[in-house]
Amino acid sequence: MKQKLLFLLMLVYLTALLAGCAAPETIPAPTTFVPEAAQPAAREKLILATTTSTEDSGLLDFILPDFEEEYNCDIDVIAVGTGQAVQLGVDGNADVLLVHDRTKEDKFMNDGDGVRREDVMYNDFIVIGPEDDPAGIKGLTSVVDVFRKIKESESPFVSRGDDSGTHSRELSFWKAAGIEPSGDWYISAGQSMGVVLTMADEMNAYTLSDRATYLARTLEGIKLVILTEGDPLMFNPYGVLAVDPSKSSNINDEMAQKFIDWIISVPVQTNIAEFGKDKFGQGLFVPNSTLWKNK
Repeated sequence: MKQKLLFLLMLVYLTALLAGCAAPETIPAPTTFVPEAAQPAAREKLILATTTSTEDSGLLDFILPDFEEEYNCDIDVIAVGTGQAVQLGVDGNADVLLVHDRTKEDKFMNDGDGVRREDVMYNDFIVIGPEDDPAGIKGLTSVVDVFRKIKESESPFVSRGDDSGTHSRELSFWKAAGIEPSGDWYISAGQSMGVVLTMADEMNAYTLSDRATYLARTLEGIKLVILTEGDPLMFNPYGVLAVDPSKSSNINDEMAQKFIDWIISVPVQTNIAEFGKDKFGQGLFVPNSTLWKNK
């Protein structure tokens, strides 16, 4: 009996001892706080209405990516004739304009449709045509005399016919020559400069072009040659204009002003001066902002 009691006491003691040696409750390790990744700022939008020559020449592809990266902004380019680009501004459907018709630009500003205008660059117009020159204009220094010779010979002439800056200048040359162009020899295309160059090349016709678009298209096999250049009347300046933000709550005036400050700055004007030199041995545009001229 004593042995049985001693056995039970030892059993109780061993049970208590084992219970005291049990592993303590595991305490979870503290969780390290990992902040969420910072969300990138929403990209801004800017609508640029511009003439086809800035796009067809390749200039916009050359300079705009730098602005988009620097200002976290996507630029929607609407490349049309200057008349249409200006009308987009009048209607409040663009933030900023880059065009080349000083008469239309001045009217835009005087009518209160714009709040700022700056000079950007220039190049020149040229008369191009077939190398055999059926109208005999090669060597003439007066663009007005050139247009008279084309009419006299009734050699095919392809006009932009689209209220662009180039079309407006062409019409001013016909007017100065005392000519109202009409007839089978005069083709009004209603198309961009690039399309008109292709048409004139296929038709072995004459046309008026800005130098930049013509040179860019020679890389695509255009065979027409420059026959007339250098007349001061063929000077071709470009301006940048901010649209009056009161026209629409959608107009991004802040970004339009940044764009103007950017494109007239000396670094960007330097890039404009370099554009085309690697392919043509000359720049396709000449910088002309006040900052550039005063540097």
